[in-house]
Amino acid sequence: MGKIRSLLLVLIVVYAHGIIAHDDDDFIDDSDVIKLTDDDFDDVIAENEFILVQFFAPWCGHCKKLAPEYAKAATILKNDKPPIPLASVDCIANSAVCSQHGVSGYPTMKIFRNGAPSDYGGPRQADGIVSFLRKQAGPSSKELTSLDEYNDFLDNWDPIAVGYFEDESAAKLFTKAASALREDYKFAHTTSAEICEHAGYSNQVVLHRPKRLKNIFEDAQVVMDADKPANTANIRNFMGDNAFGLCHHATADNFAKFKKPLVVAFDSKIDYVKNPKGSNYWRNRVMKFGKEFADELNFAVANTGDFSNQLPEEGMPENDDGSEHPKPVVLVFGEDGKKYIMPELFSKTGFVDFLKAFIAGEVEPHIKSEVPPEDNDGPVTIVTGKTFNDIVMNEDKDVLTMFYAPWCGHCKKLEPTWDELGEAVADNEDIVIAKIDATANDSPSQFAVSGFPTIYFSPKGNKANPQKYSGGRDLSDFTTFLSQKSSHTEL
Repeated sequence: MGKIRSLLLVLIVVYAHGIIAHDDDDFIDDSDVIKLTDDDFDDVIAENEFILVQFFAPWCGHCKKLAPEYAKAATILKNDKPPIPLASVDCIANSAVCSQHGVSGYPTMKIFRNGAPSDYGGPRQADGIVSFLRKQAGPSSKELTSLDEYNDFLDNWDPIAVGYFEDESAAKLFTKAASALREDYKFAHTTSAEICEHAGYSNQVVLHRPKRLKNIFEDAQVVMDADKPANTANIRNFMGDNAFGLCHHATADNFAKFKKPLVVAFDSKIDYVKNPKGSNYWRNRVMKFGKEFADELNFAVANTGDFSNQLPEEGMPENDDGSEHPKPVVLVFGEDGKKYIMPELFSKTGFVDFLKAFIAGEVEPHIKSEVPPEDNDGPVTIVTGKTFNDIVMNEDKDVLTMFYAPWCGHCKKLEPTWDELGEAVADNEDIVIAKIDATANDSPSQFAVSGFPTIYFSPKGNKANPQKYSGGRDLSDFTTFLSQKSSHTEL
């Protein structure tokens, strides 16, 4: 009985300090997340002009996945000036408030601005939550009126554009641009003579890079051409060209904004919250050895875990087990949508030689692929990553391809019809009915797949522009479509 009492006491203490267990047996410190109940919900919402609330259920798998990201974001944002609070409500224990706000699924996230709720439509990774909320909280461009306020604001996580103006009319043009671009960048402006004199800028727009990314290879500030008015188009171009600098920190939230080709050094210890010094160690080396290629390539560092869904499952060089100083792996994300793997772990010579080879077109892309079947003579041709070009991209054939997932119920339901379709056109040498497991094989970027099954028609002579099929799923629907679209209409 004494041991049981001791265990219960430990559990109570752990819970009281905001430590929760997670599926992977790690422990998550969520003490910076405000725990709301039916009794205090309205009071806390009223006390905060801007607050994000997560409505969850303890048994919900998606909630458990979100928990560490939400806790990490809460810790970062509590140190903002002013802080941005994150809260949560256990809807099983506090059903009244969840019912009041129409919560029907978990997790549900809502932003409360001056008490008024709106659905949260941002990312669900920590960096993405942080970036999204910082852009949503407060005005699109913060007006800076004192030196203390100015200095505090420059101690930032994201790149920011600051407009230094002598009159209100120029500031209004800038804030209009900031309103249009608030989803992409962070903005501030000032008409304070004291601040302008202190900063050394007047009637200029200046990009201030994050202090955490300070380095000796590039200036911490970039000034926009003074001859260009501070309108939306000019600021968009200016920030797009300069915001990420020589080498930025890539996250799931900002990755799509990077220009290609993009060289990324991935390491499990790239973490600017827990390990800023170690993160900049590798970032500095990427910049030092990659700067001579800056006119042709873009660079970033990233945490391996943040990109687990985008990294190849095989073909990556591995660190020695138990290595005291693991090294990053390097990938190039090409303009062609393909991935190119550096065959060895990061080193000066290996990195430089790899970049030279990539620019010279001497590096083969990595293609995720199953082993092509030995017998592929059935009515439906099986496509893999390695045979995609030979089959689907064959300029002499009209190809209708089903992109499926083995676990997809709709795909399994369609399969008999797809086999019938293959039989129906088997004697037509100009048409190929194909299928590819999109979870196990790569395909060119023009074949975007966001759900299963997805069907594309790739006509002769125009393989770069496949047509996504959106018609019915009966045999007659497919044969009618092929009669209309195929270069050989007799089916």
